[in-house]
Amino acid sequence: MPAANARLWQNFATTHLDAVFNVNASASCWVYVKEGIPLVAGRCAVHLSFMCPSLHATVRRTLSLLVIGLATPLTAAVIFEADGGPVSFGAAEISAALESRRDETAPRVMLSVTGAGAPESFRIRIIGSGAAREIRVEGADAPGVMYGALELAETLRLSGLDGVRDLDRAPHLAERGVKFNLPLDARSPSYSDASDSAQRNIATVWDISFWHEFIDRLARDRYNLVSLWNLHPFPSLVRVPEYPDIALADVQRSTAPWQEHYALQATGLDTPEILGQVETLRRLSIDEKISFWREVMRYGRSRNVKFYVVTWNIFTNGIDGKHGITPDRQNATTADYFRRSVRELVLTYPDLAGLGLTTGEFMPGATAPEKEDWAFRTYGQGVLDALALQPQRKITFIHRQHEAGAAEIRKSFAPLLAHPRVDFVFSFKYAEAHALAAPQPRFHQKFVADIGDAPVLWTLRNDDNYIFRWGAPDFVRAFVRGIPAANTRGFYYGSDQWIWGREFLDLTPPAPDTAAARTPSAQARPLELAKHDYHWLLWGRLGYDPDLPDDRFIALLHEKFPATDARVLFAAWQDASMIYPLTTAFHWGALDFQWYIEGCRSRAEFALTPTGFHDINRFISLRPHPATDNLSIPDFVAATRAGKTLAGTTPPEVAGRIQAHADRALTALERLASTAPLGSELWHTLEDIRAMAHLGHYYAHKIRAATALAQFRSTLDRAQHAIVAAQLNQAACAWRTYAATAVSRYANPLWTNRVGIVDWRRTFASVLYDLTIADVAADVPSLAPTPGGTVLEAEDATGERLAFGNTMPGFTGRGYLDFDHTKDPRSVTWTFNAREAGLHVLEFRYAMRRGETSPATLAVNGATSELMLWPTGGAKSWMWDRKVVFLRRGENKIALQPGAVISLDHLNVLR
Repeated sequence: MPAANARLWQNFATTHLDAVFNVNASASCWVYVKEGIPLVAGRCAVHLSFMCPSLHATVRRTLSLLVIGLATPLTAAVIFEADGGPVSFGAAEISAALESRRDETAPRVMLSVTGAGAPESFRIRIIGSGAAREIRVEGADAPGVMYGALELAETLRLSGLDGVRDLDRAPHLAERGVKFNLPLDARSPSYSDASDSAQRNIATVWDISFWHEFIDRLARDRYNLVSLWNLHPFPSLVRVPEYPDIALADVQRSTAPWQEHYALQATGLDTPEILGQVETLRRLSIDEKISFWREVMRYGRSRNVKFYVVTWNIFTNGIDGKHGITPDRQNATTADYFRRSVRELVLTYPDLAGLGLTTGEFMPGATAPEKEDWAFRTYGQGVLDALALQPQRKITFIHRQHEAGAAEIRKSFAPLLAHPRVDFVFSFKYAEAHALAAPQPRFHQKFVADIGDAPVLWTLRNDDNYIFRWGAPDFVRAFVRGIPAANTRGFYYGSDQWIWGREFLDLTPPAPDTAAARTPSAQARPLELAKHDYHWLLWGRLGYDPDLPDDRFIALLHEKFPATDARVLFAAWQDASMIYPLTTAFHWGALDFQWYIEGCRSRAEFALTPTGFHDINRFISLRPHPATDNLSIPDFVAATRAGKTLAGTTPPEVAGRIQAHADRALTALERLASTAPLGSELWHTLEDIRAMAHLGHYYAHKIRAATALAQFRSTLDRAQHAIVAAQLNQAACAWRTYAATAVSRYANPLWTNRVGIVDWRRTFASVLYDLTIADVAADVPSLAPTPGGTVLEAEDATGERLAFGNTMPGFTGRGYLDFDHTKDPRSVTWTFNAREAGLHVLEFRYAMRRGETSPATLAVNGATSELMLWPTGGAKSWMWDRKVVFLRRGENKIALQPGAVISLDHLNVLR
């Protein structure tokens, strides 16, 4: 230990300590003991039990003291009672924050549990000044200490010591959770399994490193709950002694060709066709599976993140008819199996905090009392059986309202409601399937009246935003503040059409000669929570403290993206994100299969179209969210024709608001683009904002067109028909731009379990068909080349028998090259000299004269790949498509064989 540091410690020891032990001078580890309490000084936190076993007799409890750097003063320390859990986690975050600010003289930080105040509350106090300054973080409990430590660490990182102030905080909502549909196995499917998202994440949920990072992120964002949802999880989670052969070994995924759509109730996922063709992803015995999930839950407890398991009923996937078990509520063996499975789930997992059920989805023909009678005989009795065997055990029992009645629940579950060790909680879909719609949805009012003063966990469903990075603090803050205080325990937030596992759609290539390029693997892909970190941060942090100001989020954005203007980014991000609630609150399909904004589609039966696309007629007929003041198009048109003025927001006003948000976002991007290196996370973020803004333009134009078409049909006013023509062609251009922006970075199409296949390219045909519905001619505006690149004209490329043209307006340079057949073998080659090696965007501008989506062959320095060319809206409509590629420094050969009937204008190389 350096002499100066040692002297400080000697002075401290003389005044405050009884004994000093030099455990390992070479490692600079010193132990000081006061009244039998060991303190450890050194570069890193070391448990006393590992350093000096001879001191065990004098140890009553262990305090870890972290000194940041051997040359720093004594005050640069975090003193806390090591618990190996929330407090230790918080202390480590402070330690890292102090380490990052070595330029400052750090004070001593004391962490302690006081036992006073609301659960998970904390206070921060600054004691003294100058070199004697001390910061105390006092929590009502260990989680409160952790949250206080996280707050202090964040303040230190963002503002330094000068930013630390006395602070008192308590959670606004007691529970802030995640709804996670859990795709355990082809034989233990989640509600979401008939989707790319689930199939790509079966292996993920059996990866412990995923859960460690997932839980750490949740803790930092102030979440304290994960609810795992599965149709019938028991065979993959427990061994039931009475039915031992039902437990499933290994982890399997189906390799069968899937249909686009399955029943909305998630039946049909266990057909012989699906289960007859499988691959084994992991070899695990049931005991190893149990050990795995025990570790997940134990780790969660160490971060104050508890776990619930929630089911739908009655599903018997994975049983394969054993013991005569069927999904028949009148089958006594089925009821007995479920009861004993619930018992074993509680007994097997000591850190399982709760169990939830849905008495809906697959109890056909059952009355409400019959459903609840079965649910209590199985789930209720199973819980009581476990509690009888574990007298100290407590459990939260969640009963969803879905397809159930509060009175019947209260009657059937009276023994659980009265049990002193059962925390009985109701659950309700607070915003239907779309939390990103109206900030105060008001669907809950009758439900709350029915349940009286019983506590409620609100289900907040995000079946709106899966692909693009979303972030609107103002909306989330208003939403959280609007949740009724009475009854509310908290929320869990998540999706039924998406697994928040690992990202799987990003097409951006890794640089050559990197580990990701040499050994690509699913485990190397980032967590969805990492990609969408801002989105998830907002719901967790504002759920804990809705008064957290915008300046904090701006500071966090600056920390993450120091090279850009964080305030401009904050505003642009919020503007683009507000397109979701504004659009969905106007065009309201309440359930997940009734509306998905990123694809403009639903199931066909709700869209009233063969494809599921929401055409201009559906935009006229579908009414707004009932909790908004938005006027429907029919009501607005009828009032206008009658000369009346209705109170509320008119369709043109909604379109204007959407357009304004989109315009502001795109304007801001012009200021930010130069700060984002291609392929960086900031670049991806800006491109997501760009895509959302173009989507906003599409909906703004479409709402205007739908309103004008309804007015034309009502009045036959040709001026309105002209507005329809202009707006629909602008809408087509906006969709084409949105889709081109999206497919340049994300895999397309995407298979989902609620609205089927989302294909941005194929949807363009439906977008153009709106013109036919409205009886207007296609005149889709062309896209200008993206500024800032190097334009290589097609007519300057090399190739054999190239056909030059210049009669079609809108080209750049001297003209363009015509390709006349999908089997056309001709190709063009450009030479581009790159100033430096790295990722580049190749933007090909062309007009498709006829035909459908065609794969062109792109060769970059001899390495070939596909570039999809697809309709542009007509022979006079110039559009672009992009490919992100790696170019070497110096000369690069870029060749394109279109294989489509197009006019090729140029290649624009963007860096």
